[in-house]
Parts: sequence; structure tokens; C-alpha cells
Amino acid sequence: MPVKANNAHPTHPMRPVATAHRYTRGAALPGILHERIAVLDGAMGTMIQGYRLSEADFRGERFADHGKDLKGNNDLLVLTRPDVIAEIHRQYLEAGADLIETNTFGSTSIAQEDYALGHIAREMNVAAARIARAEADCATAADPSRPRFVAGALGPTPRTASISPDVNDPGARNVSFDELRASYREQAEGLLEGGCDLFLVETIFDTLNAKAAIFALDELMDDTGERLPVIVSGTVTDASGRILSGQTVGAFWHSVRHARPLAVGLNCALGAALMRPYIEELSKVAADTFISCYPNAGLPNPMAPTGFDETPPVTAGLIEGFAQSGFLNIAGGCCGTTPAHIAEIARRVSQYRPRARDDGFFTRLKVA
Repeated sequence: MPVKANNAHPTHPMRPVATAHRYTRGAALPGILHERIAVLDGAMGTMIQGYRLSEADFRGERFADHGKDLKGNNDLLVLTRPDVIAEIHRQYLEAGADLIETNTFGSTSIAQEDYALGHIAREMNVAAARIARAEADCATAADPSRPRFVAGALGPTPRTASISPDVNDPGARNVSFDELRASYREQAEGLLEGGCDLFLVETIFDTLNAKAAIFALDELMDDTGERLPVIVSGTVTDASGRILSGQTVGAFWHSVRHARPLAVGLNCALGAALMRPYIEELSKVAADTFISCYPNAGLPNPMAPTGFDETPPVTAGLIEGFAQSGFLNIAGGCCGTTPAHIAEIARRVSQYRPRARDDGFFTRLKVA
């Protein structure tokens, strides 16, 4: 994980940390992002829906007698239908993805408590990372000139540290920072054990939740000696240009900038057409890091075949506009996007140079 400019540990000021970007895993990523726009995979949920799995598929033999309904707990499929998850990863790799996300968006103990499965959260993360690792390694072996990477996905959890769940009590909270930190630490340990190359803190609607994840990642990497790239991706929820907890894109960046992520970006919520002004703003204010963007396939539409309006050419054409304008280092898709979307995105962005990162920014800042 990137570190502070003064080489002080962000949570333990008296303990030194490794030099920025001296990664023990995913070390090739910065060089690749300087050379070309890398491609991230698309939606996992959309693809799983296409398999029309039953409650029995989600339960498998192990959870046949579990006391709660499990259909819809997509993360559990890494244990009960790993073949489905592996096949989805394979399709995205064949479509041209350089990075594939683990199927762990909701694999924290906090999120899994909704299904009374919080006790197996770590196991789920290990399994998910191993599945993705095997598929990425196969793709790399088939074409060693193009290495593939596994991004350990850490989602936002269904609880928020900044927003009250009770409109009548603004001070109420249903989770604490320490509870989030511990849950994210457990998740990250599993992802690391399973073999991920980097961490992706994604779909951030509450910056305090993200800070808990960043805190946990930094502690883990400091304790283990493993240092992986970290990508941080927020989500603008509406035309106000703010994330749900109230920050503008610029304020969001300054809130997480201390972590010195390999990349910062936006995903989910809005389609690319509505996301453009915000990714443009982020590309300007976050001069010292790479920029990622993986939007939805437009806005949700229950009448559309995939539940979203945009076809692959439409989504890819909009993202091509971002690349042409020099906003991007990583491009991909979120809700509603499929391997066909990713293949078209990969084809279109390949003709453009990546956005140039200002690698001297922190040096100048330190001197000043």
C-alpha cells in the first residue's frame, strides 16, 4: 500500500514504512498504467443472474439445512458453486480484462451477518481469491506478454459509519469505526492468503467506511511485510456530484489522499454519460495518482434484458470519450456490464495513451 510522503507510518507515526510503490505483489502494475490503459472486468451480479441459480445452488450440500434463505448471497457461490464464478472470471479474461475482481463485494463478517454467515467470511475471501488467482494465472500462462492481476474487492458493507439509520435520531449509528476496521482486516487477510495482487476498496458511499478499510489494509501490510497496490473507488449517487455521505469528488479525494493509492476513481451508481463531469474533475484534482473508471451500463431499467439500458457499443463509446480526453488509466464496467461490454471497451481504449500521472508531486510538496 502506498505511504505518506514523510515516510511515517499513517497509523503508527514512530514506525517507518516501505518506500512508496515498492510492492511485493502487483509490482508490474504502475509500469503498465504508465504505458497503456488497463482494463478491469465487468459486473459479477449480472452474470450470475444469467445462470438462473436456485436456492439449492446457493446452499449446496454444506448449507442445505441453514436457517435462512441464501439465494442472492452471490459471495457464497465461491464455496457452493465455484465452477460458476471461475467461468465468469474466464469470460472476462477472454474479453480482454487485465484485472479481475474477486467475488467478495459483500464478504465481510458485517455484511454476511444478514445471512447468519459472518463466521465464514474469512473462508469465503480465501476461496474467492484462489478461484480468481487460478483463472488469472491460466490467462497469463497462455500469453506471458500480458500479465493478468487479481484485485481483492472490498465493498462498502450495508452499514455506514457516517449516516444515521434512524431519521429521528441523527446521532444514531449501527456500526463503529473499530467494528468496520476489524471486519475489513479479516476480509483482507483472507484475500491476501488466497493470492490477490492488489486491493480494491470500491463503491464507496461513506468515506469513513473507506477510511476504516484503508486503516485495516495498512495495518495488515505493515504486520505481514506484504505491500500491495491499493485502488480506491467512490460512487457519486446523483446529479449533485456528491457521494452519499455528502462529499464532493474533490473532497473525497483529499480525504483518502493520505493513503497514496495507486489509483483513485469512480464506479457504479451513474452511467458513463452522467459520470463524465465527475471523472473529469477527479482527473484534475488527483494529479499525483492514476485514475480508474468503471460505470454502470446506464441507469437501471427492469424492462431491459440485463436490467440496464446501455448496449456494449454505447457504454464503450462513452468510455472511449474519457480515454480520448486523457482522463483514464483503468477502464472497466460495473452493474449491467457483461464480457461483451468489456471486450468493446478494451478494443476502443487500446488506441489511446493513458493519462499521465504527476510523479513529482509529492517530492515538490515535501520540499515546499
